[in-house]
Amino acid sequence: MSSPEPLDSIRLNFSQGDLLLLNLALALIMYGVALDLRWADFRYLVNNPRGFFLGVFSQILILPFLTWVLIQLIAPPESVALGMMLVAACPGGNVSNFLTNLAKGNTALSVSLTAFTSVAAVILTPLNFTLWAGFYPPTAALLRVIELDTGDVFFTVILILGAPLVLGILTRQKFPAFADKATKILKPLSMLIFAAFVVIAFAGNFDLFLRYIGVIFLWVLAHNFVALSAGFFTGKLGKLPPTDIKTLTIETGIQNSGLALVLIFTYFDGLGGMAIIAAWWGIWHLISGMTIASVWNKFT
Repeated sequence: MSSPEPLDSIRLNFSQGDLLLLNLALALIMYGVALDLRWADFRYLVNNPRGFFLGVFSQILILPFLTWVLIQLIAPPESVALGMMLVAACPGGNVSNFLTNLAKGNTALSVSLTAFTSVAAVILTPLNFTLWAGFYPPTAALLRVIELDTGDVFFTVILILGAPLVLGILTRQKFPAFADKATKILKPLSMLIFAAFVVIAFAGNFDLFLRYIGVIFLWVLAHNFVALSAGFFTGKLGKLPPTDIKTLTIETGIQNSGLALVLIFTYFDGLGGMAIIAAWWGIWHLISGMTIASVWNKFT
């Protein structure tokens, strides 16, 4: 499974204005999610530790490890491998709570996992990414060429995820009436902004997308299948109830690829293989997640 050599060297058309819009959209999405959270929601982690710890284990350890194994098997170009590792190192995506609810899963567990992994991402996303990228010689060499500053990545993740998350929870705590009204507006609005960004980004790079979609689709399909399977079998082997298994499947299979795109365009100058992988992930995991959730909703 190989692609034309230029994939490792192409750069996507992406301006500083586009990057600012993406940053704002992600911060707004996280703030909207946090408006639904209360500090009391985190008590679920204490009262139901097994499902929570298995969910964290699946996302933070199993998925990056299986991504590394998949890369060893398919041997994609270095930039593609780096993009896959970055997506795997990101926290769960913001729509996982909605999809879990649709699938008749454990929404409280989903909210707890999303909140925890988003907070932990401030530290774990840069560490996990550089750790696993360092275990694969081609990506380790690419990292050395780029000279990624992990401290800068920490700061970016804090701005995009950490600050909006804390601000949203504090807003819910201090101004609950405002939070109730704002979340009804912000959640759909922020998702529309993010969707518009994806459409605009693809329109500006449509020729590159058409040129590489054949192999990119297969890589993302395989990677997303691995992610969904990691959550499903972690729950199965952990002997969790069916609702929790659904939750772990969705939480592990829905990754915050928007955060990955911010990091790619901020620190990797829009490196082609990385950016195309993360962008198509952002589309495909919504399709796969919605499909699985709808099937579970109808037949379970």
